[in-house]
Amino acid sequence: MEEQIEFRHWDELIPDALGLIFSNLSLQEVLTVIPSVCKSWRKAVTGPYCWQEVDIEEWSSRCQPHHLDRMLRMLITRSSGSLRKLCVSGLHNDSIFSFITENAGSLQTLRVRRSEMSDSVVERTAGRLSTITFLDLSYCGKIGARALEAIGRHCKLLVTLCRNMHPLDAAGKLLQDGEANAIATTMPRLKRLEMAYHLISTGSVMNILAGCPQLELLDLRGCWDVKLDSQLMKEKFPKLKVLGPFVMDYYEMDDWDDDCSDYSDNSEYLAWEFEMGDYDDYDIYDGMWHDDEGRFEELELRFYEGNGEEAGILGWPQSP
Repeated sequence: MEEQIEFRHWDELIPDALGLIFSNLSLQEVLTVIPSVCKSWRKAVTGPYCWQEVDIEEWSSRCQPHHLDRMLRMLITRSSGSLRKLCVSGLHNDSIFSFITENAGSLQTLRVRRSEMSDSVVERTAGRLSTITFLDLSYCGKIGARALEAIGRHCKLLVTLCRNMHPLDAAGKLLQDGEANAIATTMPRLKRLEMAYHLISTGSVMNILAGCPQLELLDLRGCWDVKLDSQLMKEKFPKLKVLGPFVMDYYEMDDWDDDCSDYSDNSEYLAWEFEMGDYDDYDIYDGMWHDDEGRFEELELRFYEGNGEEAGILGWPQSP
């Protein structure tokens, strides 16, 4: 007689397992479809199980500021202090950045590119980011050396810092070594540093190399005032890969990928992005939640409250 295999129903999976499965769905599906399936699925998406890693960078880059604030506050609150990774673009004020840091007790990865928080709020809240190991502050034009110094003093576990800027931000301006010197004096554990299109001098780069002895990758693409002796660099820093200041064009990227495959996952091809940015087709992204018509503001999340007649009328399956 064949042994019968017992299969568990989806609604019997523990919330942690459901959260892991739901992480493969789009943000819109997790927020609007999954909660209406059954009680156990609703519990999984309204609790912290789905929100230990939150990546809404693509959605946030084209939504209204007040929609972004509401979304972040909802998702971070649901994480209940278990948030480990947050990727978002375009924070519009100090208040929402402060809210993020208030809930950063477990945060290890923070990517807040193109955001508008100030030096003062970073100085006040950097102490709450002590668990951060990866930080991306690229294209954040309102912060400078003060913010980076505060981060360096408090974020002792930081090993990756991305502080790339747009080429137009550097046009016609004088050298600004403050940020580089702040990094050199406060971030000795850095292994990866990206500073593309910064107005820095050769001297400040040498200060970084002296102050960050564990560096494995230094991105200086577009830092035109930096002049490094390649032979000297090979002799003194044999394990260090330096990109730039020469900026490769699109046709050279494949060769660079082969040479630096260990870093290709997070690298930004800034030259290509700058040349071709106007031709990006955002419609190719599956699961993208467009909010051009303000639909998120009208969004109502409807959950099961039991096995009443309303569920049958609406065509929902019976809740277990």
